[in-house]
Amino acid sequence: MDLTVVIPVHNEAGGIASLLDELYALPGELARCPVIVVDDASSDDTTAVLQASLYEHALLRVLRHSQHYGQSAAIATGVRAAKTLWIATLDGDGQNDPADIPRLYQVMDAASDTVWLVNGNRRQRRDSWRKRCASRVANGVRARFLGDNTPDSGCGLKVFSRATFLALPQFDHMHRFLPALVLRQGGRVLSVEVNHRARRTGQTKYGIRNRLGIGIIDLLGVSWLQRRKLQPVATELDRE
Repeated sequence: MDLTVVIPVHNEAGGIASLLDELYALPGELARCPVIVVDDASSDDTTAVLQASLYEHALLRVLRHSQHYGQSAAIATGVRAAKTLWIATLDGDGQNDPADIPRLYQVMDAASDTVWLVNGNRRQRRDSWRKRCASRVANGVRARFLGDNTPDSGCGLKVFSRATFLALPQFDHMHRFLPALVLRQGGRVLSVEVNHRARRTGQTKYGIRNRLGIGIIDLLGVSWLQRRKLQPVATELDRE
């Protein structure tokens, strides 16, 4: 399994160690894959917890931002540091089930070369009504406005090609727009139903305002990128 798991975290001291223990306790090849956790300048004890985890897990790497840049930046830092062909992303709050990663990887591995992203779809959300509503609105607006045909583009559980990700435009909140960006590059996106769990510790970082309100500017930007895509067709001359 040529895969690296990238986990962005910010103030997840209460749960990140148990998530890593769970990930490395899984049977099969996933337990032998490198994991990169990117600490996005946490202000709680996350850094200390991760430092201790380094002694527990030989394949674990921890990178720390000097200041808080956001989830997309943390993912990008992890992807750039990875050495494998494939990347799996996993939220650091423990709500994504790491046991779903092999299934998404198998879907990607069995798909044609035109599939560049396998996106999780959280059909049974274990969140508060307010958070479910915010996510439903944001996903619906993105799908309708961008035509990405992805029911849950905001799901943190994804498997994709490292090279594909690095070729995409990088900007804040881009992780929410990966399906639309991949489609713009000419790839296909598949959605696979995944498990979703209740948050056990910490607090959510997202609500109506930062899922939709702030994201409107990003939505308009991605729409502009879609319209401005260049698709030149060239033919090569033969020697006569």
